[in-house]
Amino acid sequence: MSDTSRRPRTTGKPYRRPKKDPVRMIAFEALRAVDERDAYANLVLPPLLRKAREKGDFDARDAALATELVYGTLRRQGTYDAVIAACVDRPLREVDPPVLDVLSLGTHQLLGTRIPTHAAVSASVELARVVLGDGRAKFVNAVLRKVAQDDLDGWLAKVAPPYDEDPEDHLSVVHSHPRWVVSALWDSLGGGRAGIEELLTADNERPEVTLVARPGRSTVEELLGEEAVVAGRWSPYAVRLSEGGEPGAVEAVRDGRAGVQDEGSQLVALALAAAPLDGPDEKWLDGCAGPGGKAALLAALAAERGAMLLAAEKQPHRAGLVAKALAGNPGPYQVIAADGTRPPWQPGSFDRVLMDVPCTGLGALRRRPEARWRRRPEDLEGFAPLQRALLRTALESVRVGGVVGYATCSPHLAETRAVVDDLLKQWPGAELIDARPLLPGVPDLGDGPDVQLWPHLHGTDAMYLALIRRTG
Repeated sequence: MSDTSRRPRTTGKPYRRPKKDPVRMIAFEALRAVDERDAYANLVLPPLLRKAREKGDFDARDAALATELVYGTLRRQGTYDAVIAACVDRPLREVDPPVLDVLSLGTHQLLGTRIPTHAAVSASVELARVVLGDGRAKFVNAVLRKVAQDDLDGWLAKVAPPYDEDPEDHLSVVHSHPRWVVSALWDSLGGGRAGIEELLTADNERPEVTLVARPGRSTVEELLGEEAVVAGRWSPYAVRLSEGGEPGAVEAVRDGRAGVQDEGSQLVALALAAAPLDGPDEKWLDGCAGPGGKAALLAALAAERGAMLLAAEKQPHRAGLVAKALAGNPGPYQVIAADGTRPPWQPGSFDRVLMDVPCTGLGALRRRPEARWRRRPEDLEGFAPLQRALLRTALESVRVGGVVGYATCSPHLAETRAVVDDLLKQWPGAELIDARPLLPGVPDLGDGPDVQLWPHLHGTDAMYLALIRRTG
């Protein structure tokens, strides 16, 4: 054998080990948790960011980019799936989920951020080398180079059907909502194309963080003295954090005297508390109190009048969250773990009752964008009996002359007016109260007597509220 034959082969460039990018690694880990464990990004991402900060060399800009990559990818998942499907030679269901997550992250960087094309592709390929291996990284590289050949508007012109041919499918692809959700939101909103496009656009925008100053424990003036805090729009107890503001940086939030609470949620509690009563106003009930935001505000408002609140929550761990939220309330309250469909209290025990029932959560898609891809139309059938049973309990629990607030964080008609209308037909001794005058200064509340809030009109979650007085 010759000396030449013994020489090791050379392959040109020496092999370079892939370099981990902590920002994109965190984004990938969060997306995998959402996909594999049905986790929620707002629960899995903060611990990942906190751990990265503790290791050092991970600053606020890194955290902001990781957050944008995760939430932007989840919000635009439907649109990006359509684009990626046009760039691969197989159905998306045949692409391994981890590969699809890397492709989606890369597509968001290319089409949804200002990251330069070369940087977006190279960073995504480097991530693929780390988490998928060199072989599949080549596939990622090839697909993303195809994606990079056009911008978002150009791709939408290619992958979305014309509006005139199929309005709902067009809006579904362009605004990244399942078709059935587009249809349901459109039915609830009514009107033409402009309104539904504004609503779907609002669902894809990053929501502001809103705080509530709990009466008797904190004030809006105190919160406005904090850095990066501005006044709320509608609730007299609300303030908003400007972009980049952290709730944990606010002393009153750390102490539990204030909390994170969407302004729509605050308005529901305020309207119930302001509803006119016949007779005493001493005992209030929150029948589905977890995780405790509305209960904490109601308990504080009740305390100002010398009333007490009973907060009931079926799940013991969520009842614990309610107890934590109410701890330090200046007036009397009680928290119990109880099933609202089989209540331990006596009928007619309360003057005011809030029943914020479990629902599909279609009104909070800004905050939980992954929920739009998990929910199915058949989920409505599962919630319907529970929602009706809980409203029935509420009507039984309030005394004659007292008021019930039926609330959902969903604008779907099957979860809002249909439930209320059905129960009122079965309960002749009850009547709707016009909730609109109880929300002074809030515009675009419709024809009443119930109220539907909207992200694009009010900057809140799409909370629904019907106020019902028991008359007999």
